[in-house]
Amino acid sequence: MTERDLLSSDAYSSDAYSSDADASKRSSHLAGTLADPAVNTPPQPLREAVESAMRRYFEHLDGSQATDLYAMVMAEVEAPLLACVLEHTDGNQTRAADVLGLNRGTLRKKLKLYGLIEGDTP
Repeated sequence: MTERDLLSSDAYSSDAYSSDADASKRSSHLAGTLADPAVNTPPQPLREAVESAMRRYFEHLDGSQATDLYAMVMAEVEAPLLACVLEHTDGNQTRAADVLGLNRGTLRKKLKLYGLIEGDTP
């Protein structure tokens, strides 16, 4: 199991959804929430979700030393954040940048970094 796997709540789920029908139910039930899809619990605020994930991560390190944790967590959070905001704005990068409070150029750089858009061709 990699360090990134340890951050995922799915890595600890013993009752993960498997069928497309279940995935559809999970998607509609969890829309806009951070609830664990494997457990019927109320939505969890982002702050608490991060804290829980970090506690699980440290518990499962099993004595191993964590390295570059900040960069790893930021990459794990930033990529889906950018993807969701871009989807919310129907791909409009100017609006997405406004929603995120970023300069459009900074947003484009990050989108390219995470492979969410293709780089400019000369």
